[in-house]
Amino acid sequence: MGKDNCTTVMEFILLGLTDAPELRVFLSLLFLLIYGVTVLGNLGMIALIQVSSRLHTPMYFFLSHLSFVDFCYSTVIVPKMLANILKEDKAISFQECTVQFYLFCTCVVTEVFLLAVMAYDRFVAICSPLLYMVTMSRNLCVELVSGCYLCGTVCSLIHLCLALEIPSYRSNVMNHFFCDLPPLLSLACSDVTTNELLLYIVATFNEIITIVIIFTSYLFILITILRMRSAEGRRKAFSTCASHLTAIVVFHGTILFIYCRPRSGNNMDTDKVATVFYTIVIPMLNPLIYSLRNKDVKESLRIVVGSKIFS
Repeated sequence: MGKDNCTTVMEFILLGLTDAPELRVFLSLLFLLIYGVTVLGNLGMIALIQVSSRLHTPMYFFLSHLSFVDFCYSTVIVPKMLANILKEDKAISFQECTVQFYLFCTCVVTEVFLLAVMAYDRFVAICSPLLYMVTMSRNLCVELVSGCYLCGTVCSLIHLCLALEIPSYRSNVMNHFFCDLPPLLSLACSDVTTNELLLYIVATFNEIITIVIIFTSYLFILITILRMRSAEGRRKAFSTCASHLTAIVVFHGTILFIYCRPRSGNNMDTDKVATVFYTIVIPMLNPLIYSLRNKDVKESLRIVVGSKIFS
């Protein structure tokens, strides 16, 4: 790589999903709709869990934090993305770029571990129902959630500190719709092998640990469900677990595809499309998955709405 074109970068140009002008209006309306549903769904879920006493259980405590994380990292990405679609100036300052990456990475890693914690919670609830409230005490729930946020913060700081050590870039044009680490590293003039290796190792380690927890939990859950004598009990357990697994498979599948494979020969356009799923689509789907398939949430919503109408 030649050094002549290397320079210190003060801002980046985000190319976005596409440069086709005829798609601007369609994409802006589509992502605005998705973001609106995301905000309404996740903040609505948090509010409903807070006001409904029947939802004051460990499962919904974790779900409220999942909704908070989904809202946060969608908000970190989508408003800036919408602005870039609609205007010609697609610049983002270096400081804004680093802050966006740090907040996004913190939220994503937090969600990776939070989904594993939620799988463990379902394991305890289904396999040891009589001991559920004792095992999943309030203190344990707070400690588990705090651990998820801590893991997200530490992983993000590691990647951010290493990225800030990059002295110069061969270009400030980033082929992406937000500041993510792989496209940033692809622009660096200096050797970023350490950054790429650490990204691969940290992402793979996080995925292996959490996926083992998730699949072990659901394996024991499946065994317990199959042993149930009540058909209604099996149906309810399968319904609850199916909704969780839907979100988990899509979320982890896209992360594995983007971050846990060799960087050589990657198609950035393919990566951008895959990234849309876990950065924009999944935050919208999570509250729908956990509410539309959940009788407790629907019943609590009916009670809250009914009390507001007739009060």
